[in-house]
Amino acid sequence: MKKLVKGNVALCEGAITAGLHAYFGYPITPQNEVPAYMSRKMVELGRVFIQGESEIASANMVLGAAVTGKRAMTSSSSPGMSLKQEALSYMAGMEIPALIVNVQRGGPGLGNISGAQSDYFQAVKGGGHGDYRLIVLAPNCAQEMYETAYDSFDLAEKYRTPVMILSDGIVGQMMEPVEFNRPEIKEFANKDWALTGCMQREPRSIKSLLMREGSLERHNIDLQEKYEIISKNEVQYESYLTDDAQIIITAFGIASRISKSAVKLARKNGIKAGLLRPKTLWPFPSKIISELAKPQTAFLCVELNHGQMVEDVRLAVNGKSRVEFLGKGGGGIINEIEILEKIKKLVK
Repeated sequence: MKKLVKGNVALCEGAITAGLHAYFGYPITPQNEVPAYMSRKMVELGRVFIQGESEIASANMVLGAAVTGKRAMTSSSSPGMSLKQEALSYMAGMEIPALIVNVQRGGPGLGNISGAQSDYFQAVKGGGHGDYRLIVLAPNCAQEMYETAYDSFDLAEKYRTPVMILSDGIVGQMMEPVEFNRPEIKEFANKDWALTGCMQREPRSIKSLLMREGSLERHNIDLQEKYEIISKNEVQYESYLTDDAQIIITAFGIASRISKSAVKLARKNGIKAGLLRPKTLWPFPSKIISELAKPQTAFLCVELNHGQMVEDVRLAVNGKSRVEFLGKGGGGIINEIEILEKIKKLVK
């Protein structure tokens, strides 16, 4: 079944179909369709919807609900995500699965309500305190908003970790046909870690305050070992015409769709261009980028910011190829002609 819906609504449907039990949020553009839709649909389904008094409160409500084993999520846009960072660090430290969605807007500061990609550093490098990681997924269309929201909960519970969907105002607001192709009946694994009351069983404890000598150090080692497993097993990317490419564009989210159009234009102009799109921003597809890097190949990183993912591309390339950057910040949008002109300059 296909419906014409906004990306933000597709996201809601994916989460609800996945068995979302509780949504906690606070309004901010351009993600307002998410709490608005949830306020109606979750109540109709007899599930929990609460508009918190702030972004901080909403994030901590997610922590409280998820620690009982229920599927919980929150969403916001860039300034609101800054306020949620302490709770995200707590959730990572407590190994609580949950879904967090950032529909990015222009910044820094209050910025504007245009779509942007300037929260990459915050998402993949850790916006909160401590040595922790979030699995970060970057859908580039309404269909992927639906599918990613559905799949994120299984991923979060598999590794007992928060998962972030890093979208943007353009993908969130655009309307596209979406096929609702995920099964509605979910079977949930037994969560032997959840706090569900200890009648007829031993008490459980979930915490991030570890004061005994060496206990926090050991916990950090365990977390890093888990992150290493995630890095090996959960990398997702799209490769488009990269086998013979002279120029390989790296881009995520809406920038990747614009970049694919530029690749097609370049091919029509006789230039062998290709696209490598990370679907997971963490773990990052460093291995495939490294394999594609050759002296005769150049990389062009296209982002709606002033240069963030490009740093990870350069690390992956490790000097084997030339890496250039093309970007716009503050809600500015790059078009395929601008990308094509940059490609032509690189070829020359």
